[in-house]
Amino acid sequence: MSVNSSVLLAATGIGKRFGGVQALTDVSFSIERGEIYGLIGPNGAGKTSLFNVLTGIYMPDSGNFTFDGAPLDRLKPNEVAERGIARTFQNIRLFQNLSALENVMIGRHIRTRAGVFGAIFRDRQTLAEEASIESRSYELLDYVGVANRANHLAKHLAYGDQRRLEIARALATEPKLLALDEPAAGMNATETKALKALLDDIRRDGTTILLIEHDMKLVMSICDRVLVLDYGKKIAEGSAAEVQRDPKVVAAYLGGEVTLNLRRA
Repeated sequence: MSVNSSVLLAATGIGKRFGGVQALTDVSFSIERGEIYGLIGPNGAGKTSLFNVLTGIYMPDSGNFTFDGAPLDRLKPNEVAERGIARTFQNIRLFQNLSALENVMIGRHIRTRAGVFGAIFRDRQTLAEEASIESRSYELLDYVGVANRANHLAKHLAYGDQRRLEIARALATEPKLLALDEPAAGMNATETKALKALLDDIRRDGTTILLIEHDMKLVMSICDRVLVLDYGKKIAEGSAAEVQRDPKVVAAYLGGEVTLNLRRA
């Protein structure tokens, strides 16, 4: 069987149960290289559960993932990150008492070579690598628009800056797939507009994006394709235009009484 090299991530029959609750049921989808793929659904639809299974926080009860042509099963979160999947969280998880720069540097260390010996003896190679980590971390802060806050503690950053800092830390791992869990949550219109421009830049620069988001205007304006979950089941998948016209999607969000008005910007 030939491998479709355009597919970066393929999920087949993913299932996950928590006690008596079936959080995910037979969820299958694929993400193409270079696209922004949206994941939407009402509250409790299973979106974050799917993210957590994908990134190794939960083990699936059934099904499997293939990533970049290789199985992605039974891996720990750090191993998933090493394979090339980075994520942010719905609730901001920064090291609040470290600087913005230090937060990004922590993400960068997943791609370093210095081991225990280097950390103890501080040899020339280790020092050079740490200088490179710091330099690249500054570049990423500039990329997301937070360079002027590099030495500020994360807890002192504005909310929108904290969201962008999380993205910079994720990008520091050099991901092939960047999985974002509601990055626009709590943002005002200006911040959301800036986020959209950043996501466009990230995709243009070669990183594929998986996006959970409740801001439907943002989803419909930026996503190439969209997967819709409801009660842990896939109810629709397709272009933004196709999904917003799907009666099952309208029913899931609005009880089927009105139509979605979510035209692409």
